[in-house]
Amino acid sequence: MSGLEEQLKKLFPDHQPLEEEKEEILPHELFVQKEPMICKYEKRKGKPTTIISGYEGEDEDFKILAKEIKSKLAVGGTFKDGEIIIQGDYRDKIMKLLQDKGFKTKRVGG
Repeated sequence: MSGLEEQLKKLFPDHQPLEEEKEEILPHELFVQKEPMICKYEKRKGKPTTIISGYEGEDEDFKILAKEIKSKLAVGGTFKDGEIIIQGDYRDKIMKLLQDKGFKTKRVGG
């Protein structure tokens, strides 16, 4: 028992602590669409960027997907106006990641 719990026990000897309820955290299921997601390459302000668009599900799901892509590739990026913008040309790696999750992809540009 920690010191705080002992002090509380002395102050309130009749109190019975409640059992902590553990919530089961279910993994979030992403909406997998039939239409392919567009994966294109652009140069913005002279820097290469990969843009993923065409997701039909909720914006929150797309944000979760953006975060996952950024962390797996260890790159910077953002979610803006219904598009995921990744710094650098990572089309092949991103398309592989999306296909592993069950998405269809379409490569656009170069």
